[in-house]
Amino acid sequence: MSTVELNVTAGSETPEVPRGESRVKGLTHKAYLNAFASLLDAIVKGGVLAVVTPLVVSGLGSSLFGVWQILGRLITYMHAADGRPTQALKWVIANRQVVDDDEAKRRHVGSAMGVWFLFLPVLIAMSALLVWISPYMTKVPAEMFVTVRVTCGLLVANFLLIQLVSLPESVLRGMNLGYKRMGWQAALNVVGGVLTVGALYIGSGLIGLAAGQVILAALTGVLFLVVVKKYVPWFGLARPVMSEVRSFLKLSVWWFAWATVSKFLMASDILILGMVASSSDVATYALTSFAGTTLLSLVTIVLGAVTPGLGGVIGQKQYERAAEIRIEMMTVSWLILAAVGSTILLWNRSFIFLWVGPQHYSGFWANLLMVLMIVQLIYIRNDSYVIDLTLQLREKVLMAVVAAVISIGLSALLIPRMGIAGLCLGMILGRLALTISYPFVINKQLGRSSRPELTGALRPATVMTLMFVVSAYLGSVLLADNWFIWGICSGISFALALGVGLIAGLNRKSRSAIVKRLTMLRTLLFSP
Repeated sequence: MSTVELNVTAGSETPEVPRGESRVKGLTHKAYLNAFASLLDAIVKGGVLAVVTPLVVSGLGSSLFGVWQILGRLITYMHAADGRPTQALKWVIANRQVVDDDEAKRRHVGSAMGVWFLFLPVLIAMSALLVWISPYMTKVPAEMFVTVRVTCGLLVANFLLIQLVSLPESVLRGMNLGYKRMGWQAALNVVGGVLTVGALYIGSGLIGLAAGQVILAALTGVLFLVVVKKYVPWFGLARPVMSEVRSFLKLSVWWFAWATVSKFLMASDILILGMVASSSDVATYALTSFAGTTLLSLVTIVLGAVTPGLGGVIGQKQYERAAEIRIEMMTVSWLILAAVGSTILLWNRSFIFLWVGPQHYSGFWANLLMVLMIVQLIYIRNDSYVIDLTLQLREKVLMAVVAAVISIGLSALLIPRMGIAGLCLGMILGRLALTISYPFVINKQLGRSSRPELTGALRPATVMTLMFVVSAYLGSVLLADNWFIWGICSGISFALALGVGLIAGLNRKSRSAIVKRLTMLRTLLFSP
């Protein structure tokens, strides 16, 4: 297997790091703070979207709302054109955060900037192509071509601004200090909601919505620059040596390949549905999957808060401890998914009816398959993060290519026959290649056998299946007719599902680990 390693100067060898209780508590404390900051951001963002989305649907109409969704997903493909240097920077800094060489870290930042400029011509060409084809991808009439292209152009500008934001943000997260922006990011989500409502109020349509995104990106850039300058004293640019640039470029190329493939694998659902079906179907899919997508964002960013600390552990070659942390991540993911997934299956139909109307609910099978798709995707992303931290991406990318081809092909075949449910089923079947292969790749890197992991997964998988089947059936016959009843029933259902998952789905060792973490969290929160 091809191994990518960054060259570091002789004075930047990883020093001996204390492994005592204080070190563990330090990493745990930061992980909790990062998770809490991410959770706060996710809750505020989800709340803003819940309030703003019905207004956007009403202001634009179902068809134009579908166009807005397609344009947003289309722009994500530009991530494959920038070489992903900021992504590489985050994981390199996370892997080497304990290295006591500030000049080397500044050279890593310089390497990231250098790689970004190398990919700039590709980025410009990709931008022009997306702006030109956007009216054809969205299937709008000829009189809407200019509006759609201007909107797409503004979203491209927003993307470029986000690239500048990502540089200090990558350093902050890589240094395990993402919690330092706590509250500010949440406030910016509210500002984004206000900008969206303002654009709708003045009747500026798609163009106004896109302009609001540009303003929000600029404000976010200023925020992260201020925060990183305050809490990361070494932050800055230094001219890297050519060997470092070559090593960083080699690593970035693999992330570039992963970004390209992952967009087809994980962000092609809306585009395929829009091309094979219609923009109205896209609107229905986006609205029905809102709860599941929110769950995906929530679990991904909360568990993603742990990965910088895990990167430090892997960087010190403490593979046994890294494997234990990964198992805890998967256990927590399972418990959250079992409880929230069951709640979504029970009450998502009622939520859609109350929120935007029954015409936007895509049906029993689509609802069930959406939740299963989200569950699968979260496990894939968790394993993807761990592979990123090893800085060895070849097998990850190659398997993703196989999964992307199968997913897109099956989805395109099944949509005409099964509609939205066919899209979900095609994605699930195609991504099985990653669900199966990624744990083997990780265990190989960490020097562990996959057999105990497979045996230990039987009980949780069986319990989750039963919980989802029962919840999906009950969700098809239960209907809350007002928000108060929906809120009470959802809360009770979540608590019951959490209890069932904790008792029936986890063994004593896993339950003890979760209780231990909760106890440690309480101690850290209330200690001086």
